[in-house]
Amino acid sequence: MILDYEPGDKVTNPNNKDWGIGQIQSIIKEKVTVNFENVGKKVINAENIELKKIGWFKMEVKKIVEDLIETFLKAGELSLSLREEGLTKEIKSDNTPVSNGDIEVNKLITKKISELTPNIPIISEESSDNKNNSTLKDFWLVDPIDGTYDYINNLEEFTINAGLIINNKPVAGLIFAPAKKRMFYSYGEGNAYEFSNGKTINLSSKNIEKNKSIKFISYSNKIKPEIQKIYQDIGVTENVKMKSSLKFCVVASGEYDGYVAEPRAYEWDIAAGHAILVSSGGTITDFDGNEILYGKKDLKNPSLILKSKNIL
Repeated sequence: MILDYEPGDKVTNPNNKDWGIGQIQSIIKEKVTVNFENVGKKVINAENIELKKIGWFKMEVKKIVEDLIETFLKAGELSLSLREEGLTKEIKSDNTPVSNGDIEVNKLITKKISELTPNIPIISEESSDNKNNSTLKDFWLVDPIDGTYDYINNLEEFTINAGLIINNKPVAGLIFAPAKKRMFYSYGEGNAYEFSNGKTINLSSKNIEKNKSIKFISYSNKIKPEIQKIYQDIGVTENVKMKSSLKFCVVASGEYDGYVAEPRAYEWDIAAGHAILVSSGGTITDFDGNEILYGKKDLKNPSLILKSKNIL
């Protein structure tokens, strides 16, 4: 048997994704010793299990995301401290609110992203940079405070967001809900995580509860007929209103089963959540089942149907 591995290669075990990424230590005939990040050393029989090699790009994305987590936690602390001190607020030209908290968090997040990936442009809700460049294929989408209404009104469902787009598709995402102390992040298939209460949980490997009622989230209590028809087709039995990109996170975690929206909002509102949901095993399409791509001329979102892995 010829193995396409060598010591030093980074691999995953497709049968046990929660073991994390491992590094091959030694190979003796078909026995491969791998040191996995979550479970330590394991001896794998390559005749029974085909290890999956991890390319340099995925490893680089993992490192970028992990290096950003501390900055997101600091940005969350900053957002809450500024709110406690009293925010200054104004209304933007699109009739949406913005605060000094949005601006300061944006500065902190984009500074760190620029340090880590100086050659990748950033499109942020709170900056005019790159918004008119429709030729970009690789870029960051940042929403420093999603759910500004909740933020300025001392509510809890606001989030801090960044999604990395490569070839017009989301490959990594970070979302922090500071008031709820829930940090979500992802960097590829099988690698979606929540950090809270001092623990890190792999959302991709959480147990799925079968034969339960199907609960969806909406951004309004008034469900439009087109969305109600989709609910009926899926078998939705309960609907709960929720704001901000936290919707994507609780679908990825399996707390809720999905979300449906007609065309609304912008790409920076959904990119990070898209990456986290798909990495957890869920799906996101438009109403016609088409893939959601990024870098559109107006940066506006199409219709959306999110589904957790629970109902796939």
